[in-house]
Amino acid sequence: MALRRCWRFSGVVPRLLWSRTVQPGASVPGVQSSVSSFVNTLPGCINSELLLRRFSSEPQGADVSYEQLKQLLASRKAVVIDVREPWELREYGTIPGSINVPLGQVNTALQLGPEEFKEKYGGEMPQQTDNIVFSCLAGIRSKKALDTATSLGYKDAQHYPGGWQDWSTHEHQK
Repeated sequence: MALRRCWRFSGVVPRLLWSRTVQPGASVPGVQSSVSSFVNTLPGCINSELLLRRFSSEPQGADVSYEQLKQLLASRKAVVIDVREPWELREYGTIPGSINVPLGQVNTALQLGPEEFKEKYGGEMPQQTDNIVFSCLAGIRSKKALDTATSLGYKDAQHYPGGWQDWSTHEHQK
């Protein structure tokens, strides 16, 4: 009986997490208790944190620091995609080695053929198994690009939440 209740609830979790990630202990609008405390009250259910993590669309460790990004660029172990508009790159500057794919084009760009991607954006198209780091001005648009890439099946996608502002601050401190 307890297993049946747990199984029924596991069908609810993906619907709750369809449009957003609910962290263990976070409140769900319209529900008095939190998701994890509800799962924990069901006898025989698996650890709620594992259950929630399983249905989360956000990869673990999705944020990259300035130091990590520098290392990834130096070792060429990641494709860095800047999702700002071209005028922003001209106005503010770019992270060396990054490819500019404006946010509005990310979904389409990641579904192009490799030759077409290279011709349009001037860089190698990342494969679904490649490490991709998205960047923007301050981390908002790069998070949206990360979500898009994850929904398209990219397994090792991350974003640089500090964006160009953080990058230029660190670079000018040298």
